[in-house]
Amino acid sequence: MIRSVPTAATACRHCLAGAGLLWLALAAPLAAAQEKNSGGIYSCVDSKGRRITSDRPIVDCLDREQKELGSSGTVRRVVPPSYTAEERARLEEQRRAEELERSRLAEERRRERALLIRYPNQAMHDKERAEALKQIDEVIEAVKKRVTELGRQRQEIDQELEFYQNDPKKAPAWLQRKLEDNVQQIQVQNRFLNDQNLEKQRVNARFDEELVKLRALWGKK
Repeated sequence: MIRSVPTAATACRHCLAGAGLLWLALAAPLAAAQEKNSGGIYSCVDSKGRRITSDRPIVDCLDREQKELGSSGTVRRVVPPSYTAEERARLEEQRRAEELERSRLAEERRRERALLIRYPNQAMHDKERAEALKQIDEVIEAVKKRVTELGRQRQEIDQELEFYQNDPKKAPAWLQRKLEDNVQQIQVQNRFLNDQNLEKQRVNARFDEELVKLRALWGKK
């Protein structure tokens, strides 16, 4: 059996091939490191729709995202918008306003759900309105009775004051105090009566407003 002996040329070719593979193995990470360390290309579309490229961050695109590209054209990173202190304050104010609006809407939805649970139909709503107004009417009736009673007391006081009609200042102190107290109590009761009438108007207005909302909510069921 005869074995061939490698010639010098064959050995040389093997050496070159090995060197080439070694060079490729070393060149790949070197190229990646060079791209990482080299300055990127910035690219963006400005507010006028123009695509702009530069070797540094683009001033016309500070209000929007910019892409930093590597030498191979791949996106290395996305640079977020850059704002001035005034712009950041305005954005923060807008964020707070949006958050408040979301909270308001969530609270409104919660109230609507509670309203539907409390008043599943108009009959329940009408019943509660009637009960609320009845309580106010009972208070008004009691105040009117008190005013009537104070009116009778005033008549009695006036009869006693007839003896001093020529000179009311000569009336005894206790009678004058009784008159002043009667006048004050009538004023207090009349103010309270007026307040109750206003309260009755507020109750009706509240139930009217609720009824408008409820009709819309009932219609969605």
